[in-house]
Amino acid sequence: MARFLFAVPPLNGHVNPTVAVGAALTEAGHEVAWVGPPVVVAPLLPAGALLLPAGEELGRDTVATVRDRATGMRGPAAFKFLWEEFLLPLARLTAPGIDRAVDEFVPDVLIADQQAIAGAIVARRRGITWATSATTPAELSRPFEALPKVGEWVRGLLVNIQLEMGVERALALEGDLRFSDQLILAFTTELLMGTAAAGVPAATAFVGPALGGRPPTTDFPWEWLRDDAASVLVSLGTVNVGAGDRFFAAILEALDGLTFPTPSGGGADGGAGGVAGVAGVAGVAGVARPIQAVVVAPPDVLGPAPPNVLVRESVPQLELLSYLDAVVCHGGNNTVCESLLHGLPLVLAPIRDDQPIVAEQVVEAGAGIRVRFGRVKAPELRAVLTAVLSEPRYREAAGRIQGSFRVAGGAETAARRLAALATSGSRASVTA
Repeated sequence: MARFLFAVPPLNGHVNPTVAVGAALTEAGHEVAWVGPPVVVAPLLPAGALLLPAGEELGRDTVATVRDRATGMRGPAAFKFLWEEFLLPLARLTAPGIDRAVDEFVPDVLIADQQAIAGAIVARRRGITWATSATTPAELSRPFEALPKVGEWVRGLLVNIQLEMGVERALALEGDLRFSDQLILAFTTELLMGTAAAGVPAATAFVGPALGGRPPTTDFPWEWLRDDAASVLVSLGTVNVGAGDRFFAAILEALDGLTFPTPSGGGADGGAGGVAGVAGVAGVAGVARPIQAVVVAPPDVLGPAPPNVLVRESVPQLELLSYLDAVVCHGGNNTVCESLLHGLPLVLAPIRDDQPIVAEQVVEAGAGIRVRFGRVKAPELRAVLTAVLSEPRYREAAGRIQGSFRVAGGAETAARRLAALATSGSRASVTA
């Protein structure tokens, strides 16, 4: 059996897939540990998980402060801020702890999240077999090919921080910290990535989303959901709520009393709101059906909600998705993949970072409609919600992606690929 160490950033969406993969590895008899900022990461791990601390200075307040400073940023400013104010400082803070974790745990394979670049640096400097955890397809899609100067800027940052942390120059100039040349776990599929999948590095393994194993987060009033209405989730993720005042106002106005003409026939499995009929409620073609929505946001951020809208600060999202018919979100990769795994079409309002790339892939696959986060108004939102609920093509496309996810295998496939890497790779070196 082998030992696997996950180096993760203090971000829910980047930790959650590793929890599912870690569970699959443990089930196969391997030893698993995580290394990262404990205040943020520990609550995301299952009871009894081994977490080795790195970047102890990074608490929830620190992460929240960085998030608040980034509120309202778009385009180049947001990208520059991400690297200079988050990714590089995170690497500097966590590298010593990752070195200590390697000494203590002695992993056969170190799995570094693409935003936990200190993990890749430590692995390269110490000659450890390592893999990349690519929780978002943004980097894999080679976003800088049309912006060579930006690509060179990022490459320079990655080379310089390796030199700063003791990597030999010849090695620092080789490859890319974001892409292990041994194994890249891509938590998506070629079908969803579309044409961009042709340009991924050779070491990429499309394993599909890795879900499950999350600690319970919140109660939910399940009795509020009506079997005779279509159910929609509205979420901007955990780090974008502060930027969503105008969007939330527009979506509440759009949802107020909204109905849609029910399409004939069923759809992909999943969804209890009458379109797919998990609850046994069949739709009648052409009959207007009501829409109910769960909006994830602090209640004090929103104005009065209409009767068909439930506002909750947090929800048990994975459980809730089984009862839904569509999702409105910011294009965060985890929410998108979780929705598509349930065969749900999407309305996407990307804000920044990788979200426009993820949203565009969904649109190209035919499983959703994109709107402009900063400009969309209630009439447009009403129109696109009606479209994804009433036009079967969106649910059919979501069902095709759902099928590709199931074939890919998720956490179990990722665990098998890592186990094979441990067998073929060299024993971890723990020399400084």
